[in-house]
Amino acid sequence: MKSQETSLKQTEAGAKEARKATYHTDLKSLTLAQLQEAMIHMGEKPFRGKQMYGWMHQKLARNYEDMTNIPASLKAKCQERYTYTSLHMLQMQESQIDGTKKYLFELADGNLVESVWMKYKHGNSVCISSQVGCRMGCRFCASTLDGLERNLLPSEMLDQIYAITLETGERVSNVVVMGTGEPMDNYENLLQFITLLTDENGLHISQRSITVSTCGIVPRMRELARQKLQITLALSLHAATDEKRKELMPVANRYSLEELIEACAYYFEQTGRRITFEYSLVRGVNDSGKDAEELAALIGSLNCHVNLIPVNPIKERSFVQSGRREVEAFQRKLQQRGINATVRREMGRDIDGACGQLRRRYLQS
Repeated sequence: MKSQETSLKQTEAGAKEARKATYHTDLKSLTLAQLQEAMIHMGEKPFRGKQMYGWMHQKLARNYEDMTNIPASLKAKCQERYTYTSLHMLQMQESQIDGTKKYLFELADGNLVESVWMKYKHGNSVCISSQVGCRMGCRFCASTLDGLERNLLPSEMLDQIYAITLETGERVSNVVVMGTGEPMDNYENLLQFITLLTDENGLHISQRSITVSTCGIVPRMRELARQKLQITLALSLHAATDEKRKELMPVANRYSLEELIEACAYYFEQTGRRITFEYSLVRGVNDSGKDAEELAALIGSLNCHVNLIPVNPIKERSFVQSGRREVEAFQRKLQQRGINATVRREMGRDIDGACGQLRRRYLQS
């Protein structure tokens, strides 16, 4: 057993180093300290690193040519040694209902990712993807239908925000890592992304304005808790019993609800940040009064908030959205048990609102 554990740790360590090596060849994925170190290795002064970092993460330069005070010789060195990530916008759909914008971006290797821009009274929010596709297999989600292609680099996550900021001309104040992909399945790159996004030398978005969603990869949830970040962790729950959750989410075959709830309690203990539970309501599947009672019993001891989401129907699945009456009754049941529960405002419903729909339709056209 010990040798198996050692082998697993060695495999994980090797994968971690491989991921680091990957983003070390990508200029926009480097922290300021890493970029300054790279300048020294190229025979340049460290201040050039700070200049280039400002161009990338404050002025949102789309290429080296935009950096007007950087010597041509240094640009040439960087072009030779590093990739420079700038996503190409293939499509943008704007909702006629609420002004929500959905973007389809092309990556350097031809892969596609989606992002969503939402305007609220309290500021602009962007929902970004963390992977190309997804391997989690959640049955109500379009993102996972074609499986996982690859992880996104920190720069590819960041540049969804940068490209949208440039297109809208408006500052982004909140970031939600809840688009295509499982962020905890791209853990090292996620941490690097958060470091870059919150850096005072970049966009300097507050950790408290970042939400990271997970379907429940327990070891990574615990590892993230130990980072003691001030981000919000959102757990995609969607069922209050192991049996029902297994029907909706294959990850439930690996981690039980007992393990999940313990990990959520640990996250609050380490960070002081309450957990958000995402609960997609599917008519006749998980929206009954009994389901609400079971959910209240499961999470009642936690400092948490429940976000009720009428499921987004996708043509490849037979799931039907719960009616307004069922949604409100479910919410009331939770509130009567002292649990804070809100119904997510549906946005962008007329523009392929569910994760993965726009990418999938584009690939099939």
